[in-house]
Amino acid sequence: MPSSNDSIWLGPVSGLGTAGPASPFLLSWPLEAFGTLRVSALFGINLIFFKGIAEPQAIDSVSKPLYQTRCVACKGYRAANPSGDYLTARAALYSVSMKLAAISLISVISGCAFGGSPTTDIKVDQAGYLPRSPKLAMVVSHTLAKDFSVHRAANDAVVFHGKLAEPANDPDSGDLIQTADFTKLDKPGKYYLEVPGAGRSWNFAIGPDVFARPFYLAMRSYYGQRCGTAVDLGPEFPGYKHAACHLEGAYHTSSGKTGPHISAKGWHDAGDYGRYVVNSGISTGTLLWTWELFGGRLQQVKLDLPESGNGTPDILNEIRWNLDWMLSMQDEDGGVWHKQTSERFCDFILPEKDTLISYVIGTGKEPYKSSCATGDFAAVMAIASRAYWPFDAAYAEKCLRAARQAWAWLEKNPDVLFHNPPGVSTGDYGDRDCADEHLWAAAELWRASGDQAFERYFLEHFGAFRKTLKPNGPPDWGNVAPLALWSYALGHGKNAEAVAAIEQDSVSAAQQIVERSSRHPYRISLTSADYVWGSNGVAANYSLQLLVANALRPDRRFVETALDNLHYLLGRNTFSLSWVTQVGDNPYHHPHHRPSAGVGLAEPWPGLLSGGPNRGRQDAAMRKLPNGPPARMYLDEQASYASNEVAINWNAPLVFVLAGALAAN
Repeated sequence: MPSSNDSIWLGPVSGLGTAGPASPFLLSWPLEAFGTLRVSALFGINLIFFKGIAEPQAIDSVSKPLYQTRCVACKGYRAANPSGDYLTARAALYSVSMKLAAISLISVISGCAFGGSPTTDIKVDQAGYLPRSPKLAMVVSHTLAKDFSVHRAANDAVVFHGKLAEPANDPDSGDLIQTADFTKLDKPGKYYLEVPGAGRSWNFAIGPDVFARPFYLAMRSYYGQRCGTAVDLGPEFPGYKHAACHLEGAYHTSSGKTGPHISAKGWHDAGDYGRYVVNSGISTGTLLWTWELFGGRLQQVKLDLPESGNGTPDILNEIRWNLDWMLSMQDEDGGVWHKQTSERFCDFILPEKDTLISYVIGTGKEPYKSSCATGDFAAVMAIASRAYWPFDAAYAEKCLRAARQAWAWLEKNPDVLFHNPPGVSTGDYGDRDCADEHLWAAAELWRASGDQAFERYFLEHFGAFRKTLKPNGPPDWGNVAPLALWSYALGHGKNAEAVAAIEQDSVSAAQQIVERSSRHPYRISLTSADYVWGSNGVAANYSLQLLVANALRPDRRFVETALDNLHYLLGRNTFSLSWVTQVGDNPYHHPHHRPSAGVGLAEPWPGLLSGGPNRGRQDAAMRKLPNGPPARMYLDEQASYASNEVAINWNAPLVFVLAGALAAN
């Protein structure tokens, strides 16, 4: 071993350079992945990477920069940008006495561990954990440490020690993952986790209300998406506002009518300003189900809306804004037009700057309305009639009448499909089969009215859709059959055999999801095939599926796995990103969302769920990424609409799961 007077020059290290040992005292110099340099013979630790020094210097001139230089990485720390690329660490250890080097290294390591920035190598739910639920963090580090500790954020005091699990490989991300289990820590407070050689995590909380703020922001994001009115998020979010928008509406030639048509209310669908009945259908339906299943927890939740304090719970106040627009899309014959958008997407401008006409767009030929839109509309209005009855009976009756009229049209026109007519290039939301929407309408109308005709239709057709209750692929806008089946079972259908079959199918699928998730190193339900456009919405919908199964047949594992997917969305993922804007200490920053590109905004509009990793890479920004594991196919860039757009149908299951995690009143 070298003495304290020995000096060595290891030379500059850049990226994955191949320089060999610079001293006989070095037993090996393997430059590991992501720039970790191990020099076991010297200290048995990984060396620190420094920036800004390129040549050897004398002892006197080295000690000062060693203390002052910014730590780039220490023992496996990876400075990752949101795209997953790693910063090239240019490094050098200088010709200094071993004694001085050791003192300096210890100083910098200490600074990294306690005073430095959190590392993306330690993944936690940045919102937090419920006191009586499992609490896991994931550690991805080439140090393969044995221990971890949890510290109180206020004073760095150690409150928990634990052992890291053996590493497990996740082929979907390429990560080698060790689990840190601190379930036994249940005292409310704010904490961070530290792993020797890896660093410290982002802060997180433990408490019964850790999801109250994310719920508030996620549900209030719909207020930010309001169309046809001025929006202002108020003093907490100065500058987050826009003037009334999209006030000029008209019938498109494809609608079968001409002249002006009201353009009022509704939610902007995603990063664009279109309004689509099909996507509004599952989004609004999911939010109404949130009220029906978890209303007791939401009754007193204030969203700071213009309507707050009117005697109706705020979640229903916000949903009504979109219901009113959907009602305006119904024709006199009961059919419902597919969407109200401009003929093309506008530029990346604020809502009030978009002066393109908002057209009511139809199929382009008789009967001009579409079956899928009409079926979704009927289902949602039936749910609305149940939800609003205690607060506004007249409005509930209006919704039920509209649902019945839509059903009558749908019975006559069950197979009218929609595709964009010539000259229209906004979102298509085309569906090749509207039978699932028809079934959903029947189930919800039966629950709302008790009319045996709706139940009879459901019982005659539900068997063909039982296969949609599966462990791979939760419901989405193109597959609403599970909602139909669950609604009949949750509504205590009169046919006991049908209810039992639906319950058994739902529970069996949920059990398989739980088993698969428990084996996943990140404890998530996503399969490799699920990393598609809107994969974060898929993760949230798996949680919805699990919580519905729990409502049918309570099982603690269903709830815990649903929370695991929520933890993934809030930071326990390969990027260590919270995929909800302005939630957590390390949220994503650049959604494909036109209002967030507004002048002077330091952060995007709050509460918006990113689409997430997408192996398809269907935009120009994503196509620049080298092909890699599907869970890493993500860019936090405004231009990446295929991985970083937002959408009301992805936020809806997020709201559902967050509501399920709120403390019961």
